[in-house]
Amino acid sequence: MLRLSHAGGFSPIPYPDVRQTIYSSATETIMAMNTSLDHRIAETHVPARELQPNRGVPLNLDWIENVRVNTSAVERRAQTLTARRTVKKEWQVAWLLRAISCMDLTTLSGDDTDQRVLRLCAKARQPVQQAIMKQLGLDGFPLKVAAVCVYHTFVETAIRALEGSGINVAAVSTGFPAGHSPLAERVGEVRRSVQAGAQEIDVVITRAHVFSARWQALYDEVATFREACGKAHMKVILGTGDLVTLRNVARASMVAMMAGADFIKTSTGKEALNATLPVGLVMVRAIREYAEHTGMIVGFKPAGGIRTAKQSLDWLSLIKEELGDRWLDASLFRFGASGMLADIERQLEHYATGRYSADYRHPIA
Repeated sequence: MLRLSHAGGFSPIPYPDVRQTIYSSATETIMAMNTSLDHRIAETHVPARELQPNRGVPLNLDWIENVRVNTSAVERRAQTLTARRTVKKEWQVAWLLRAISCMDLTTLSGDDTDQRVLRLCAKARQPVQQAIMKQLGLDGFPLKVAAVCVYHTFVETAIRALEGSGINVAAVSTGFPAGHSPLAERVGEVRRSVQAGAQEIDVVITRAHVFSARWQALYDEVATFREACGKAHMKVILGTGDLVTLRNVARASMVAMMAGADFIKTSTGKEALNATLPVGLVMVRAIREYAEHTGMIVGFKPAGGIRTAKQSLDWLSLIKEELGDRWLDASLFRFGASGMLADIERQLEHYATGRYSADYRHPIA
């Protein structure tokens, strides 16, 4: 059963000027955020032990049926993340750099072209303008996003553009965004993207399985996608805006993890309601419970509706407080939020110059 206890407060620890901190040690600075919360919240984290990659477990229907979510408690807990005073100055810079490093830079529009994907890949390689990095004292700092996410059609274009960068290519698949095409076609999509070289596959579930509590069907579907992904990492998109209740979100999260998901992801970005903090809280509590019971680790990706630097700090705070430091890394946490990068870049420039620039000075692609 998901536990809904409250976590501790937000207590930044003083750091020297961010220019000196980052310039002297890139690694130390990108990790600076890891000590900017009071360690009294440590008891809420997954117990310190060696966690294994998620291999999946047999479907446990008793576990699924026993999931309960207190909606009012979830909403109260989520409000604590936005009500508190956020980090400022050099601490904010360190947190925003971490947000960029955990970003899946995405273009999933009907009018996508090879040229747009190439521009997005160039932005992925250098997410913050060189002049701003120099003003921050970060000239030469190895900052890049975690992945570029595109439709299957543009996988090969992205792979060529990102060659040698260490940035992964993710492909949306399985009838994205609705997931209504026949299962054989959806599995074929996954295999074609993997063969094209995609290192990560974002799959969508059949939401009707959740509405009718057909947990075995959902488990079998995700397990089939897992097999088709092979060595590629699989992110399972729940479409939480369509799932109606937080209990449905929690149960779908559990089934997806049991079936072998490497990540669980909130939304396609195409629903009327996308990533929200209450939904995120339910999903990360499910990840924590799954890790406690199985000893296996699953990542989390909020996507859709995350557009500001302030929102990125709220989500990072949630992960820090609920899951702990090990999840504050691109291997276990991602943002599906391209528009957010422009606002982060504006905040970094404001820190460096004291002035806010216009949005058009920070194009994404």
